[in-house]
Amino acid sequence: MRRRLPITRDLRYRLEYALLRLVVGAVRLFPLDTASWLSGRVWRLLAPHGRRHRRALGNLARAFPEMSEAERERIARAMWENLGKVMAETMQLDRILAEPERIENASERVLARYRGRAGAIIGVTLHMGNWELAAWPLTAIGARPAAIYRLVKNPYVDRYLREQRRDLYPGGLLAKGKAHGSNEEGRRTARQIMDYVRRGGRLGIVADLYDKKGVPVPFFGHPAKSTPVPAMLARRTGARIFVARCLRVGGGVRFRIEAEEIRVPRSRNQGDDIRWITAEIQRRFETWVRETPEQWMWSNRKWE
Repeated sequence: MRRRLPITRDLRYRLEYALLRLVVGAVRLFPLDTASWLSGRVWRLLAPHGRRHRRALGNLARAFPEMSEAERERIARAMWENLGKVMAETMQLDRILAEPERIENASERVLARYRGRAGAIIGVTLHMGNWELAAWPLTAIGARPAAIYRLVKNPYVDRYLREQRRDLYPGGLLAKGKAHGSNEEGRRTARQIMDYVRRGGRLGIVADLYDKKGVPVPFFGHPAKSTPVPAMLARRTGARIFVARCLRVGGGVRFRIEAEEIRVPRSRNQGDDIRWITAEIQRRFETWVRETPEQWMWSNRKWE
C-alpha cells in the first residue's frame, strides 16, 4: 500500500512540481539551439557569484597549480556556460534524440560487435559535455541500457524525470540511496542492480564524484575517494567495462561520444582487482579532463 505524505509536505511537493513544469514549458517555447545558448549565457553571468564558483576555482588550483588565476577563472566561467546549456538541453532530450545527426558515435566500431549479442556491460562516464547522452550509443544499437541515478526527494519530480529519460534509458532508471526515507528501498535497489547486471543487463553509472565510502585512488596527483561500484559489479558478474565521454562540439547542441574498454583483471585478490579497475577509470577521466577542462564539472566535490 502506498504511504501517504503529510498534507503540508505533499502540497509543497506539488508546488515544486508545478514550478518545474512551468520552467520546462517556458524553455521549450524556444528552439533547441536558442534555449541552450540563452541558458548558457545566463549561467555564465550569474553562477560565478555563488559559493560553488569558489569550490570550482579551488579544485582547478589543486589540479593545475601551474596555471594562472586568470586562466582558471576562464575555465570556470566556460564550465558554467556548459552547465547552463546542459540544463536547457535536459528539458529537451526528446528533441535531441529526434535529430540523431546531432550526436556522433566516434566509437561505433567498438560497440558494433555487441549489436544483437548478449553480454553484461558497465558503462561508466563523467560529468563532461552533456553526460546525459553518454549512453546513447548503447541505446542506438538496441542494447537497452539502464542507469543508476540520484533519487529526487520530491516523488512527483522524480517520476517526471524518469519519464523524460525513458527513450534514453529503455532498461529503466535505478535510484541510488534511500527512496523517500526508506532504507529498505535502498537495499532493494542495490540487489536489483546486481541482479540486473548478472542477467546480462547494460548499466550506466556516472562515477567521477567524491564518495566518502569509496576507494582512494590518484586523480591529478592527489588521492580521491572514488566509487568502486563499477569495478565490483564487473569483477563479480563477469561484465565488461566501457568508459565513455560526451564532448560538446563547436559550442552548440552537437556532441561526439567516445568509448574505450577497460580490462577487468580477475586475480586471486578481488580487493586488488577492484582498486586497480577504479584507479584505471579515474586515470582515463583525468586524461579527458586535461584535454577539455572547460567541459568538466569542477564545482562538484572530488577530494577530501
